[in-house]
Amino acid sequence: MKTTQINNLNNFEGTILVPVFETSAQNVIPITFDNVVLSSKVFYGKKDTTYLVEKEGNTYLFLGLGKKIDYKSLKTIFRKVASKDKAVFSKTTALALPTEFTNDEVEAVISGLVLGTYNLGHYKKQERHPFLDTDFELKILSETNYKTTIDKAIKIARAQLETLTLVDLPPNRVTPKYLTEWAVDRGSKYGFKVKALGLEACEIEGIEAFLSVGKGSQNELQFIMMHYEPNIPTANLKHVGLVGKGITFDTGGLNIKTSGMLDMKCDMAGAAAVFGAMQLIADLQLAVKVTAIVPCAENAVSSKSFLPSDVIKSYSGATIEIIDTDAEGRLILADGLAYMVKNFNPEYIVDIATLTGSSMGTFGHECAALFTNNEAVAKGLQAAGDSIGERMWPLPLWEAYDQDIESEIADVRNYSGKPLAGAITAAKFLEYFTKGHKAWAHLDIAGVAFGTDEFAKSKHATAYGVQLLTKFIENL
Repeated sequence: MKTTQINNLNNFEGTILVPVFETSAQNVIPITFDNVVLSSKVFYGKKDTTYLVEKEGNTYLFLGLGKKIDYKSLKTIFRKVASKDKAVFSKTTALALPTEFTNDEVEAVISGLVLGTYNLGHYKKQERHPFLDTDFELKILSETNYKTTIDKAIKIARAQLETLTLVDLPPNRVTPKYLTEWAVDRGSKYGFKVKALGLEACEIEGIEAFLSVGKGSQNELQFIMMHYEPNIPTANLKHVGLVGKGITFDTGGLNIKTSGMLDMKCDMAGAAAVFGAMQLIADLQLAVKVTAIVPCAENAVSSKSFLPSDVIKSYSGATIEIIDTDAEGRLILADGLAYMVKNFNPEYIVDIATLTGSSMGTFGHECAALFTNNEAVAKGLQAAGDSIGERMWPLPLWEAYDQDIESEIADVRNYSGKPLAGAITAAKFLEYFTKGHKAWAHLDIAGVAFGTDEFAKSKHATAYGVQLLTKFIENL
């Protein structure tokens, strides 16, 4: 999307988007804009309301914002407009920014408009969205120059669009190898290095817990590593490690799922969030060093699948008793975390995964579960999430839960065997493989990465985590 700032609507012909803060249904003073007068009886800016007016060759779309508006709601309103009201947009479209808008609110509006171009019908014939036409240009009507903010907003939305697509595409398309190819392509385009280890390389490296999960699939697993450093020379760069769960499809293994398998293409949403964040971080040229590890595999059922009661090795050297093959995400993350700590040892580590139904049972679809023993990291992640509407809430990592992962035959077991405290047990398992890292955090995004909303009839991706991780790193 191209944008150009204008100071007035002289000689303008086309569609004009007019965001309006709420007044009152009893307000005697009408809303006026560019000689268009609206009585409060027909429109007064109530949140999520719209009013369409045609006058003197122009189409005016008034958008109600309510009395106060948060970042996520504002973004959703404009995504909805771009998605649902495509017919009102012409090649000449203007956006009138209220004088009271902040930079964050402008960012939310623009990224929402760009996200509105997303269509779930990847395998259906569809009309091209007007915003995607090469000759489309959005006129920004404002006395303030928001160019830097608008450019950033477009980059945020583009990274989120990539993540939406990765999660929503079917598992026969998005295989581990596909994700390697995606990473290599985007690394070349945006400026981060990529290295991927296949089956033989993982065997040589001894990444054995990861290998155990992927060996039942005909699709070769991929242990993808990405590294970003800014082009601008900067001393004393902070180093952040990201680890994402990349299970491209989860049958549950031999502990096969009895329900909900249709949605298991989303089990790589944590990986997709890391991929999107790496694109965005590099696109924004943030002054930080970032290393990302994304173990990608398919948890399939075959004669080669690992078994319940198996004892397997891990990259850390610890042995793991397999209680449940459907607790596979924590196994690949364990090797990812251990590899990160041993080979890169960044100052901060954040892993993100659609890990447990327990987190969804606790928080529903409202927020992610956050686990960390570092108060500063917890506050930083929560502040970043709250500011953009990607919320999370902490759960404990008390020593009392250590017994849930104790094994009599191996160093640790991958599941407590009890339908209690599942998200906490999984987090304790991951903690075991961080070697006591002082600034590690785990985000369980099972309830917020994939779901239903007004943008499609079927469940689909949310891109949760892309902007969150980027903003957290940006604020360090």
